Amino acid sequence: MVKFTAKEAAFLKSNEVCRLATASKDAKPQVTPVMYAMDGTAFVIAVDYGTKKLKNVRENPSVALVVDRLRPTRAVAVEGTCEVYERGPEYLRLLELLMKRFEFYRKNPWVEGESPIFRLTPQKAVSWGLGLGRVGA
Repeated sequence: MVKFTAKEAAFLKSNEVCRLATASKDAKPQVTPVMYAMDGTAFVIAVDYGTKKLKNVRENPSVALVVDRLRPTRAVAVEGTCEVYERGPEYLRLLELLMKRFEFYRKNPWVEGESPIFRLTPQKAVSWGLGLGRVGA
């Protein structure tokens, strides 16, 4: 399990958008910008039915993402596994995290079964521009 440094955790909490990379069962990659909330060290991402990223994660739960800024250059990149939630207590808990973080979701709420939620558990992380954090890819 990945433990983020204090600077990495603060950086992740100060951003709202990441680039999520998924791949089909045939390893065809796709990258999509998505909004995220944090659940400890896990990333929580709402998706829509019918999207390529949902199809990919169902076929291949290995994913990666990057949260970055150009000026000054800073980034945290992770590789991990993704679970899909559509109903139940864990779904509702993750939905609450998204609602707390994003006004957009509070203004446009949904119910169980309306929008799947990903929970990405990092297994590897690298960062740069954040002091003495991890370096390398």
